[in-house]
Amino acid sequence: MRRLLIRPGAIGDCIVSFPALEFLRTDYTEVWVPSPVAPLVQFADRVCPISSTGLDSLGIEGLRPPDSLTDRLRSFDEIVSWYGTSRPEFRSALTALCERCIFLPALPGAGLSGHATDFYAQQVGAALGLTPRIRTDALKPRNSVVVHPFSGSARKNWPLANFRALRCELSLDVEWIAGPDEELHGAHRFDDLLELATWMGGARLYLGNDSGMTHLAAATGVRTLALFGPTAPDVWAPRGDNVTVVSHDPLSELPIARVLDAANRLLGSR
Repeated sequence: MRRLLIRPGAIGDCIVSFPALEFLRTDYTEVWVPSPVAPLVQFADRVCPISSTGLDSLGIEGLRPPDSLTDRLRSFDEIVSWYGTSRPEFRSALTALCERCIFLPALPGAGLSGHATDFYAQQVGAALGLTPRIRTDALKPRNSVVVHPFSGSARKNWPLANFRALRCELSLDVEWIAGPDEELHGAHRFDDLLELATWMGGARLYLGNDSGMTHLAAATGVRTLALFGPTAPDVWAPRGDNVTVVSHDPLSELPIARVLDAANRLLGSR
């Protein structure tokens, strides 16, 4: 069987769904994801950035999808899409090109009580309790703490001043990371998320907010300290034995001493 998986979403949302996507692997599996996520998909026969496919033109009145797109979609025996679920015109156009189309909600509803990874697993009939993993090349370990002090929402950010104060209390060097649109002088920046994941995996500890970078770090297996405020850790915290969560709402009032204590305990454990 030739199966296409179309998975939009932010970095963290995609990572928590990786076990479900890998469960759907078949004789030939192609995955279309956002461009930054593409290097992280390691189980597929082919991975394409959604932006390169022309998919956004499908089902739009007055727009003719490129022949390369329609020919490609017709080549699959089954398409599982988290993209366009709420757009009837998209679903209709896709179903006209591939008879076996399955449309699934891209995000869990507000009342979700279990972990997001289990939500996606249940959608496709996969086992519950799975942990997203990203395989990286082994690097020489660095005696450092990697810190990403941002997220997709200001409400989910511990104040940058607190991260800087914490740095002065830690016994190890701090290596800052930031995305292309995040202003942080001296931060390490990577164009390829798999390269970033490999680099993060060499640190003693990763520290960050509820963000895609924190999910990325946890999926590499590096010891991870995740700070959570308004979002529910039992739903959205990275999953894994290597993950420790410190939760406080509002996050701006989380004491530095509490984070320092958690970091020191993790750095002192083996």
